Amino acid sequence: MKTNQGTQEFWGKKNYPLFTVVLFLLLATTTLVSLMVGRFEVPPLDVISAILSSFMPRPDLSPTIRSVIVDVRLPRVIAVILVGAALSVAGTAFQGLFRNPLVSPDILGVSAGAGFGAAIALLLTENIVATQTLAFITGIIAVGLAYGISRVYKINNTITLVLAGIVVGALFQALTSLVKYVADPLNKLPAIVFWLMGSFNHVSAQDLVVAAPILLSGMAVLYLIRWRINLLSMGEEDAKALGVNIEHLKITIIVSATVISAAAVSICGIVGWIGLVIPHAGRIFVGPDHKLLVPVAALIGASYLLIVDTVARTVTMTEIPIGIITALIGAPVFAYLLMKTQAGWR
Repeated sequence: MKTNQGTQEFWGKKNYPLFTVVLFLLLATTTLVSLMVGRFEVPPLDVISAILSSFMPRPDLSPTIRSVIVDVRLPRVIAVILVGAALSVAGTAFQGLFRNPLVSPDILGVSAGAGFGAAIALLLTENIVATQTLAFITGIIAVGLAYGISRVYKINNTITLVLAGIVVGALFQALTSLVKYVADPLNKLPAIVFWLMGSFNHVSAQDLVVAAPILLSGMAVLYLIRWRINLLSMGEEDAKALGVNIEHLKITIIVSATVISAAAVSICGIVGWIGLVIPHAGRIFVGPDHKLLVPVAALIGASYLLIVDTVARTVTMTEIPIGIITALIGAPVFAYLLMKTQAGWR
């Protein structure tokens, strides 16, 4: 704990601007490397030239290089950055809302609901737009059901909401299993299973046009109210005493985190552990103050998921589903972080 406190004191209070600059540089470096590597390797100067060619003519640039960077890799890299940041911010907000370090963005069933919607769409059609749209809608519906169930009880607290989310998540997971059971094992089932394991393989610029505004808007809302999350972390009674409209704040956090989580899942499938682990990593450096933690979690999450995605598409001849790698890394890292922070996560 003394080590954590020293780290938080150094980065979170004394050198926070420097720390954010370091994280931005890490993200920029990771982005450049991700654009460079792959089956078709591209030198760094050509990567920069290809990106600039979108704004000014570059007749000396190979059309192949431009196509690889601008049409294939750049949309994917941007999507990975947005999803990594969004899931990290959503996880940070939910952990502050529920005052529980074991909470992740899918605690209210958004991932299970989105997975069911995607499975239904893949069963009935191969249209990627239909798959993403239905995944987004059913993710929102799942959280709406969880919130509706929690409102049935006169005792309105976060524990009831979490339990309702677990029930709804289990229901949609069962429905997804049913869809997989009836799916054609040769033509439909592999696509459903691969999507549920998470991948950015099919992300295009058109997907970003729809998803990016949703992700950025949700993150912006959570960023603007991040100081209020600190008040929730003190306890609802204390927050009420300070004049905070608890119910309004809860709904704002839940809606914002749910929307960005559903949008993230709709474009890349289910990517676990990001929203659970990254907030803990951020707390090690800057402590539990959400005014500092939310931006740091976004930057760490973006860089982390970008590294994982780069490994997923380059380490073998065939792309590894990103959800597998995040789980393999996330589980032991989370266990280590729990031992390191112990009971002092707040």
